[in-house]
Parts: sequence; C-alpha cells; structure tokens
Amino acid sequence: MINTSKHINEECATTRGKCFIDTVYQSDTGVYWCESGAGECSDAVNITVTGGHVILESPVHPVQEGETVTLRCTNKMTSSSNLTTEFYKDDILIGSSSTGNVTIHSVSTSDEGVYKCKISGAGESPDSWLAVREMDPTPTIYSTLQPWTT
Repeated sequence: MINTSKHINEECATTRGKCFIDTVYQSDTGVYWCESGAGECSDAVNITVTGGHVILESPVHPVQEGETVTLRCTNKMTSSSNLTTEFYKDDILIGSSSTGNVTIHSVSTSDEGVYKCKISGAGESPDSWLAVREMDPTPTIYSTLQPWTT
C-alpha cells in the first residue's frame, strides 16, 4: 500500500517490497511510505514529480550528521556537464557550480532545509527537502553482571 501526506491511499502491485506506478503526475508529489497489513509502517520518503527540465537530485532518506552529501542539478534537455548552476537553500543562494554539483561535507542539522537549483537558460528545479538525522549524543554503555557470592 502506498500512503501520501495528502491522505491518498492507493493499492498497487508489489514485487519483493517494490511498488510500481505506471503514470505519475506533478500532483503525485508528496510523502510516501509502505504499510503492512498488520499496520507496521516503513520510514517516509519525499518524492517530487516534476514536469520541468531542471531536476535536483538529492537523498530521499534522511542523512546522518557528519556524512558527505552531493546535490546534483541536471537538465533533461541536454547531456552537457558544463552547466552554470546556482544552488539555493531556503531561497538563499549558497553557491554556484560549473559542474552542476555541490558537495556538503560533514552535514549538520543546520544544513537541513529546502534546496533547489537554477541552470542558466534552462530554468529552476522544484524544491527538494534535505533531512538530517542527529547523531546519538549518548554513547552506549555496556555493563557486565557478576553473580552474587555468599
């Protein structure tokens, strides 16, 4: 079963935990997760369906603090890798690239937000949410139980 944040439930044929939808539309953009017959749910993922030519490729699952993340901006109308690309976070310009890529080293929760890119002469991508999971601040402590002796 596929669920979205728009409260649309659709049954679809699944094969080995995968679900295929033949035709998608921009209105299908949303948060999706799988739900078993017993009511157990998978992690949610954001899926953006775009009708434009510019696409921002970003992780669909939350990334762990400290990881390196590369965002890639592509133009479906050309295979050129020499693209003048601007990257935005929360509508603020964070940098530009001639390769169409931007890398965030050692991500932190402050990097979480809405990203998009613009390619000169081609347009801009839809917004894409980058979620960052905090590292567990408490280390795991193991103890050894000793039997009592009398």
